[in-house]
Amino acid sequence: MNLLKSLAAVSSMTMLSRVTGLLRESLFARAFGAGAYTDAFIVAFRLPNLLRRLFAEGAFSQAFVPILSEYKNQQGEEATRSLADHVANSLVWATLLVSVLGILGAPLFVYLIANGLEKNQEAFDAAVWMTRLMFPYIACMSFVALAGGVLNTWRQFKIPAFTPVLLNLSFIACSLFLAPYLDKPIYAMAIAVMIGGLLQVAIQIPALMKIGMLPRLSINPVGGLNDPGVRRVLKKMGPAVFAVSAAQISLMINTAIAAGLQAGSISWLSYADRLMEFPTALLGVALGTILLPSLSKANSEGDKEEYSNLLDWGLRLTFLLAIPAAVGMAMLSLPLIATLFHYGQFTDQAALMSARPLIAYSVGLIGIILVKTLAPAFYAQQDIRTPVRIAVGVLIAVQLMNLVFVPHLAVAGLALSIGLGACINAGFLYAGLRKRQIYMPKPGWGKFFFKLLIAVSAMGAVAWLGATQIEWLAMRATPLLRGGVLFAVIGACAVVYFGVLFALGFRPRDFKRSAK
Repeated sequence: MNLLKSLAAVSSMTMLSRVTGLLRESLFARAFGAGAYTDAFIVAFRLPNLLRRLFAEGAFSQAFVPILSEYKNQQGEEATRSLADHVANSLVWATLLVSVLGILGAPLFVYLIANGLEKNQEAFDAAVWMTRLMFPYIACMSFVALAGGVLNTWRQFKIPAFTPVLLNLSFIACSLFLAPYLDKPIYAMAIAVMIGGLLQVAIQIPALMKIGMLPRLSINPVGGLNDPGVRRVLKKMGPAVFAVSAAQISLMINTAIAAGLQAGSISWLSYADRLMEFPTALLGVALGTILLPSLSKANSEGDKEEYSNLLDWGLRLTFLLAIPAAVGMAMLSLPLIATLFHYGQFTDQAALMSARPLIAYSVGLIGIILVKTLAPAFYAQQDIRTPVRIAVGVLIAVQLMNLVFVPHLAVAGLALSIGLGACINAGFLYAGLRKRQIYMPKPGWGKFFFKLLIAVSAMGAVAWLGATQIEWLAMRATPLLRGGVLFAVIGACAVVYFGVLFALGFRPRDFKRSAK
């Protein structure tokens, strides 16, 4: 299998997801701006979304895929299918129970996450109502995560990568056609979440049927717990919650801190977070997705050289693309925010304030992406404890940094803490791999970094000129022109960066890689 081709396929689907996601956020910003009710929706969505990342996509996927890959490579089709059936049954019933508890405890959860919303009782009540409506979303996404794990193990990457597009389309449709008819238009966004969740479940079913792996669910909630494979997945999941979700837990705590800052702080942080997630998903998530099954297979076959070579390839691609993304995001923070969100109720102040946490995020973007490349190296070996210890330490470090940064930088300090925490996380993960000799770097890294430095410096100069020589906020009335200018600036940055690399001897064929 050509990994570069698979990465391009996953990245293209992820690009579609992020583009529709940015369109969704642009429409959201135009319709609702940054205020108490937008804060209420973000708070309401953050809890089920966090649980989705913790239990569905994060800890579950990292625990499930290596074990599923082991079964597929060593125990045969029937044992693999039985494992998928039993895991699906346990996961769906568990998340349905959590959903019921979430609906009943919504007022308490909202208070714990963002008690600052109590200053506006209507916004607090709206957050409670939307939390109750959206909590079952985690049950939908748990099934989607399981389906994605199965499909990725079978090297079927496109459907899992395309799936998030359906949630974005649901948001877009509801913001355009449902919100204007509701007494509280923000409620349309909560309804969109549930519609999107059901659509994402529906698209998995034909793909699973095609490979003969559609799970068979039981009415017995504990029917699969006697399966040794299920118990292994559950055993790995517990600590993995902390290992893969340190940044998300920090983000949750940061939401509570932001709720006590200036009104709109939660929204400013959220808009910056959306843009930060664009390169993170396009590169980090895509690389992690294609690397984990290949690493798991290499581990099950005891091929240490292949394991190390896969990691080396992934790290080189990460630095090649993440460094210019970080520099570009920092330099073009205001142009990006203005072009995408600066319309309707989204004011000049909101644009300026949202750009600050985006700059802060860019400082740690390379760390955020590296974590998603390095962590699968541990999970493929079914080593959860090492990332757990690192993640817990990073979680504490992030909150200590908040004590230092937030009083001086306000909401931007929250973003800076998360980014620097991710860099610390990546540093310890890398050190752990080297210490155990799991990863042995191939020659040429020094020359590689030197060439990247030259190319990214030239690109940064172009981005700086584009950001400072154009009045981005003044172009509010001409969105197409502003979008075209931003596209031209980004295009010029890309041409300069890759042009310099080409002149220095980089060629696309140097990054081709096939998995055994």
